Amino acid sequence: MAPTTGSSAMRRFIRSNFTSAPIYPLKGIYYLATHRFLRPLVKSRLVPLTLLSTAVLALLFLTIYIPVVAFLAIFHYKGSAWVNGTFFILGIGTLVISLLFEAMFVDHTQVDIFDAVMIAEGYEHLVTSRRVVTDDIDQSDPVKRLGTREKGAQFAPFSVRQIIEFVVFLPLTFIPFAGVPLFLLITGYRAGPLLNWRYFALKGFNKKDRNDFIKTKKRRWEYMWFGTVYMCLQLVPILSMFFLLTSAVGSALWSVHMERENITTRDEGPYNDEDGDDQPPPYADEV
Repeated sequence: MAPTTGSSAMRRFIRSNFTSAPIYPLKGIYYLATHRFLRPLVKSRLVPLTLLSTAVLALLFLTIYIPVVAFLAIFHYKGSAWVNGTFFILGIGTLVISLLFEAMFVDHTQVDIFDAVMIAEGYEHLVTSRRVVTDDIDQSDPVKRLGTREKGAQFAPFSVRQIIEFVVFLPLTFIPFAGVPLFLLITGYRAGPLLNWRYFALKGFNKKDRNDFIKTKKRRWEYMWFGTVYMCLQLVPILSMFFLLTSAVGSALWSVHMERENITTRDEGPYNDEDGDDQPPPYADEV
């Protein structure tokens, strides 16, 4: 009996202090590349959005990049002004692209991608709580089984607070060396829960349920690291729109992981991970 108890305690310690959340945005890239049923959803959006985002970045680099670098060179070490100036422009590009394109052209595609992955991974019962999933159309293809989206379906809500925080913290990229990582961590902390919004909808969570789910020590760190990796991918020129779509895959895979983890935790008995002071700030669900 003692070895079993010790093994259970070790698993709980690992779950409490280590997280696989940062790898799920990367898993989303591999999953999309290796599962053909997702390709029709990507093809319909990827090319035009990539061209549009490339045009936005090209315009920003041609017009304000050199003035920004010249300003930063006043108080930066040699060479670091170019690096920080690049991240500043990429940050502005991410903001402009998200305001112009994401909510208008990508959100519903992300919903379909998320739901299709959930079906493929055996969680059809969650998807059917929000939309019809048919049984009579090529059951090997989850995308073809998706019925009409429910009214108001969204992958991630438009968050005024997130936009304001992004603008406020963007000047952190002016700080040599530490500024860019700090900016990514802060903005990633806000982005993480928003990227799992569809999961909350499928679970039927209200605002209190979302906050209760997110506020534990373990989940706060997980969402921060998931969001930080996502923000890093969004700063990759040209490929940012592709990573925007793979993020929906990664979010679905991580949701599947949490569903399975919850089953394991229930099987092992009650588990409280609220102890300890090494927690990020309390999360407030204010979209």
